[in-house]
Amino acid sequence: MRAAETLVALLTARSLTCATAESCTGGGIGREITSVAGASAVFAGGAITYSNEAKMRILGVKAETLETHGAVSSETAAEMAAGARRIFGTDLAVSVTGIAGPGGGSAEKPVGLVWFGLATPSGVRTEKAIFAGDRERVREQTAIHAIGMLSCAAT
Repeated sequence: MRAAETLVALLTARSLTCATAESCTGGGIGREITSVAGASAVFAGGAITYSNEAKMRILGVKAETLETHGAVSSETAAEMAAGARRIFGTDLAVSVTGIAGPGGGSAEKPVGLVWFGLATPSGVRTEKAIFAGDRERVREQTAIHAIGMLSCAAT
């Protein structure tokens, strides 16, 4: 069973809903979830907030957070996830913000770095990963990891 199928089954069994806030994946997580029949019962929607302005305007990420920590940071991922959970009114929300490449990386924030946020009724947590591969491979691995985080939260 694909990761998204497992997620939809878990959410359905537990009567939970989810949403996404995506930057570097550009809607890839939502695409995977909505490829599963029955996803409409558990997936409220997603926000593709590629620009900092969209992160602020749509999800409520603070300008100070972006200025101090940058778009690719634990703090931004946390605010993105909390914002998605709030605007979609869901039980769970996952966010991703990262550097898919091939350019844009630095010694401090290399290509492949992705920060994830997970908002649940009990709060928000973040985690980071550094994925190898080209732009598309980084995006694919990011989507799989985000769906896994939602699945773990739904168990």
